[in-house]
Amino acid sequence: MSLTISNEFLQTAKMSEAELKLEIAIILFQQEKITLGTASQFAGINQLEFQRVLGNRKISIHYGIEDLHQDLQTLKANNWQ
Repeated sequence: MSLTISNEFLQTAKMSEAELKLEIAIILFQQEKITLGTASQFAGINQLEFQRVLGNRKISIHYGIEDLHQDLQTLKANNWQ
């Protein structure tokens, strides 16, 4: 699925595309709809940077079993042992 956001909307919101993607990722992460890894990937930044953004906003990082399994799959896919 693709979603098109007009430049006019971004100008009205006074945001760049990257800023909007970050805000969407944060909201979905806070609502526990997506994992930390998925949120950082959607935002286009690494997990450490995403964690810093969350920390700066005083948003707790919930890291559960699903997150661990996803991280392990990522490591396996990248041949980490």
